[in-house]
Amino acid sequence: MIVNALAFALTPSVRDRGCQLFTSDMKVYVHHAGDDAFYYPDLVLTCDANDLEDYYLKHPCLIVEVLSEGTERIDRREKLLAYTALPSLREYLLVAQDRRQVELYRRTEADWVHETHSEGSLRLDCLEQDLTLDSIYEDVDT
Repeated sequence: MIVNALAFALTPSVRDRGCQLFTSDMKVYVHHAGDDAFYYPDLVLTCDANDLEDYYLKHPCLIVEVLSEGTERIDRREKLLAYTALPSLREYLLVAQDRRQVELYRRTEADWVHETHSEGSLRLDCLEQDLTLDSIYEDVDT
């Protein structure tokens, strides 16, 4: 439900910018520390017109993972390290499903900045859009 709500909230900006948004069915290719890996994020956005592979993306600008007991440790460690190695990635969003909390890792000129949001809205630079927590959690009781 959270992934669907996010996709619904982001779709108008995605279309306006000519980007592509995928939920759960598109892999992300990562080459990190000499290894190749593929991950299936819950939601991935690319605005790169050259990101044209059929089954995976190489240049996402936004990746979202909805945390669960079984995936949280991997999302916070392995995937965080892998995803932040992608030069195109601007934002990595971790969304709790058991409470209203969204963590945003945002690339700056110097490094990655970590923000935690439990109310209000957050800014997605990749889409130049504000996203409210109400829109993320609209269909779930938290």
